[in-house]
Amino acid sequence: MNSVTVYTTTQCPYCVMLKNFLSEQRIQFRVVNVETQPEIMQQLVRITGQLGVPQTEVNGQWIVGFDPQNIIKALRNGENINGEKGSNYCKQWWII
Repeated sequence: MNSVTVYTTTQCPYCVMLKNFLSEQRIQFRVVNVETQPEIMQQLVRITGQLGVPQTEVNGQWIVGFDPQNIIKALRNGENINGEKGSNYCKQWWII
């Protein structure tokens, strides 16, 4: 079974897009609001090096930003998409 966790804020438009995409694809996911848990955001910065949302952990692999293509790839085969420290980056993310 796949494990998908989306780290988000209430003001992030890309977070809404990501959650809508996952719901439309019938992908079960857990949501963590980093506004109410700032210590989690600090952990994300240590893990991915990025201060922005959404950040999504898919089966232990990190994807920063709204990046449906890489999320689907990670769900299908669980392999690292681009070989960069276990994380994938796109331009559609919200700096907090």
